[in-house]
Amino acid sequence: MKKLFVGMGAMLIATTNAAGEDKRLLWGDTHLHTNRSMDAFTVGNRTADPETAYRYARGLPVIHPYHRARIQIETPLDFLVVSDHAEFLGVIRHIYREGVPGDLGIIDRAMAYFSTLVLRYAIDNEVGLQLFGSELPEAEDPVRAAKNSLIEPAVTLTGIPALPQVEANTWAQITNTADAYNNPGEFTAFIGWEWSSIPGGANLHRIVITDSNAAVAQQYQPYSFLNSSFPEDLWQWLDTTSASTGADFISIPHNSNISKGFMFDTKTLRGEPLSKNYISARMKWEKLAEVTQIKGDSETHPALSPDDEFADFETYDFYIQRDPTDYVAGEGDYIRSGLKRGLAIEAEMGKNPYQFGLIGSTDAHTGMASAEEDNFHGKLAIDSIPENKSGQALTDSVSGWSMSASGLAAVWAEDNTREAILAAMKRREVYATSGPRIGVQFFAGAGLGEELLQSPDVYALATATGVAMGGELSGALEASPVFLVRASKDPVGGNLDRVQIVKGWIDEAGQTREKVFDVVWSGERQLDASGKLPAVGNSVDVTTGLYTNDIGAPQLSALWQDPEFDRAQAAFYYARVLQIPTPRHSLYDAIALGLAHADDHPDTIQERAYTSPIWYRP
Repeated sequence: MKKLFVGMGAMLIATTNAAGEDKRLLWGDTHLHTNRSMDAFTVGNRTADPETAYRYARGLPVIHPYHRARIQIETPLDFLVVSDHAEFLGVIRHIYREGVPGDLGIIDRAMAYFSTLVLRYAIDNEVGLQLFGSELPEAEDPVRAAKNSLIEPAVTLTGIPALPQVEANTWAQITNTADAYNNPGEFTAFIGWEWSSIPGGANLHRIVITDSNAAVAQQYQPYSFLNSSFPEDLWQWLDTTSASTGADFISIPHNSNISKGFMFDTKTLRGEPLSKNYISARMKWEKLAEVTQIKGDSETHPALSPDDEFADFETYDFYIQRDPTDYVAGEGDYIRSGLKRGLAIEAEMGKNPYQFGLIGSTDAHTGMASAEEDNFHGKLAIDSIPENKSGQALTDSVSGWSMSASGLAAVWAEDNTREAILAAMKRREVYATSGPRIGVQFFAGAGLGEELLQSPDVYALATATGVAMGGELSGALEASPVFLVRASKDPVGGNLDRVQIVKGWIDEAGQTREKVFDVVWSGERQLDASGKLPAVGNSVDVTTGLYTNDIGAPQLSALWQDPEFDRAQAAFYYARVLQIPTPRHSLYDAIALGLAHADDHPDTIQERAYTSPIWYRP
């Protein structure tokens, strides 16, 4: 390890750009569902609507949709995307409340009436999850399933009619509410939705976000997987819609961990080789990927990164399909292997389809953007209480304790506006955390010096000769670029254990490689003979759920150069910041229930942050 300088002083969260304007660190959730989503309403969320979601995100007390207690976020967010599923948008809620429309044919109306009775029974008797589960796709070849979906959608909600006018009215309500709560400079309410393609149980979901207002957004209806299961068709629709309305968009894949290898594949979902047009479209619209959320962490997996001692983090190995099958971690499922594949594809075709930045978000279906371990309201409304989370509330194999209280999107933007935040996302100047508000800055360049470690002008100075997270360095350098990382603890959270830099590259034989470097750490620990850093320790009392911050450090910063740098090898680097162990939400539940432990779920968690990568090209 070539560590040039290490410091542990205070880090200024606000920095300045080259124009002298403040760069603000903004915190938000780009992936939240309300009772307008078909699955959220079916599984217990009858009352938490988009307005409730924005009120909660802004720090106001609200009523929980299931247990009806007053709840409140501990620290308000700076921005929020209400991203309800485009499929059957608002339809389930409408039918439950209003019944089926009267203009259906006799046979269709009879089928819809019967299905409505089943739907109402399921919702009223809290078995909506089982009903929804029965409509999930069967486990089959995703390529075949996607092609078949062009004939008949994989999820049909049998007997429930399509109601285009209800969907249009719901979209108008959602977009108008976003505009009402959008307050430039103070709080940003984005317009967005989820495209939920899942052929054969392969999760290929995307969140689509626009910086436009309601008037523009109401010129179209959100594109759903009932229109097409193929991502390239979504990108084509974004092209066409952007041209016709002037709206800008970004598409963010999530839960690649359960994509059955298809999220970052070497071929398309049609089973065809990647074309330059396909790669260009993906590069245009998918500048980011969601690395952590409630359904697990997607950075990497122990089977893919056996030398990474922190690879097995919030691992979620349950596919979204009708019948359970064994989980298999593939290279196309995880962020790190996807980034490596991108280098290999670029070496062959000259373009990198997987050059994306990293964010986190929740995917909560409660309307509550909760990512704190001690204030986590679950994935679904029904698993928001300890009794349900501890049992088999979700499926026969997945409990609420299987979910992760994660995550958050951190954005370095010039201002808290739709336009500024989306621009920061497009240039990948963003990062992810698993929930805590860990402050991180990450730069690389040829001439970065130790004076920048404590400088309030670090952005202007570092980017004068280098790049920030999400950027690119090109040109054959004589020596490794200098990487600058500054990290600070969540003001109300645990101290920091260490900062690591994860490298991926292509070796002389054309094989993709990876390595994790410990760059700076707390305390007086030293690397052992094998290069391993001893654990930071664990101060959590599992009988009370309390911990102390007498281990770790409040800030860590360092300048670092790659000791194995090869000027001829393309590579990427991203920083991973680890917290000291703190109580997991499952431990808090176990203590509340009077249990010794949370069954097979861990008592503690090492929360973390992932920066967007910096790419080096010779």
